[in-house]
Amino acid sequence: MMKLLDLFITSSKPVVEILLITSVGFYMALDGVNLLGQDARKYLNSIVFYVFSPSLIGSRLADSVTYESLVKMWFMPVNVLFTFIIGSLLGWIVIVITKPPSNLRGLILGCCAAGNLGNMPLIIIPAVCKEKGGPFGDPESCQKYGMGYAALSMAMGSVYIWTYVYNLMRVLSNSPIETQPSIESNYDSCKVPLISSKQEEDNHKVGRWEKVKRRWVSLSEKVNLRTIFAPSTIAAIIALVVGLVTPFRKLIIGNVAPLRVLQDSVTLVGDGAIPATTLIIGGNLLKGMRSSGMKKSSIIGVLVARYIFLPISGVLLVRGAYKLDLITSEPLYQFVLLIQYVVPPAMSLGTITQLFGAGENECSVILLWTYALASISLTVWPTFFMWLVA
Repeated sequence: MMKLLDLFITSSKPVVEILLITSVGFYMALDGVNLLGQDARKYLNSIVFYVFSPSLIGSRLADSVTYESLVKMWFMPVNVLFTFIIGSLLGWIVIVITKPPSNLRGLILGCCAAGNLGNMPLIIIPAVCKEKGGPFGDPESCQKYGMGYAALSMAMGSVYIWTYVYNLMRVLSNSPIETQPSIESNYDSCKVPLISSKQEEDNHKVGRWEKVKRRWVSLSEKVNLRTIFAPSTIAAIIALVVGLVTPFRKLIIGNVAPLRVLQDSVTLVGDGAIPATTLIIGGNLLKGMRSSGMKKSSIIGVLVARYIFLPISGVLLVRGAYKLDLITSEPLYQFVLLIQYVVPPAMSLGTITQLFGAGENECSVILLWTYALASISLTVWPTFFMWLVA
C-alpha cells in the first residue's frame, strides 16, 4: 500500500492539470485577449455537446462494455441516481436554512444535485492510473476499465441531468418558458392545467384513444421528455449495442477488427472533449467573478452540501453496498463510485439557466466558488478514497 503522502501526490496531479487548463481558458476569455469570448464559448459548447462528448462516450463505452462488465457495473446507474437524490435533499435543506429568493431555488437545488460526472472523472482516472506503483494495478488495464466506468458514469449523469434536474429546475425557477407568457409564482406555475378547458370540451367529442393521446402529448410538452435523447444519451445507446452484440463488436472493436478505423476515428474526435470542456469552464468562471447578488449563505450552503455531506453519504452507501455484496471488491470500481460524490456541479447547469433565462449570473458565481474549492475537495477526498479501497 502506498504511503499517505504518495496517495496525496497521486490525487493532486489531475487537479493541477485541471487548474492549468482552466487558467488557459480563463486567460483566453479576458477582454484584452477575447479568443474565448461569449460567442466563442457558445459555439465551442455546441461542438462539445453535439460532437466531442457523444464521441467520447461512444468510443470509451463501446471499447470496455461486455456482458460481464455490464453485470458488474449494474450498481453504477443506481449509484449515480443516489448522488442526485441525496444532493436534492441536501439542496432543499440549504434552501430552508438560507431562504434564497424563490427564483433561485431551482438553481441551488440543481447545483447540489447534479455533479460534473463528465470531464472530471475522465481527467482524474487516467492521471491516477498512470502513476507507477498506484493502488489500481497495471496502468493500461486501469485506464481501459477506468475510462469505461467513467464513460458510463458520464452517460448516466447526462440522462439524469436532462430529465430529473432539468424539469426540477424548470418547475422551481419561475421560468416563463413552457408555462405562461409572463413570469408567475411557483404556486401559479404548479396550477397550470395539463389540458385546457377547451380541450376538455373537445374530449367529449372524441374517443378514449384520442383522449389518452392528447394527455400524453400535453404531458410530454410540460415535462420535455425529448431532453432524454440528448446526443450523449444516443451515443451511449449505440455504444451499448456495438459493445454487447458480438458481430458488431468483432467488426468494429479491437486491433484486428475489419472496421476498426471507425472506432479509431470516433476516439480521435472524442479526445477533444476533455480539453475543450475544461477551457469552457475557465472562460465561464470569468463571468462569475464579474457577477454579484448571490447570498453568501447560499453559496456556503452549496459548498458544504457538495464537499462535506455528499461525500460522507457516498462513503456510507458505497461501503455499505460492498459489505452487502452488492458490488465487487475491485478497488478501481469502488473508487469511481466514490468519486461521483465529490465532483463540483455540472457545467450544463449554466446551459439550463440560459435556456430558462433566469439565474445565469448567480449560476456563474456558484460555479466560480465550487470549482475554485474543487482543487481541495478533489485532492483530499480521493486521497482518502484510495486509502479506503486499497
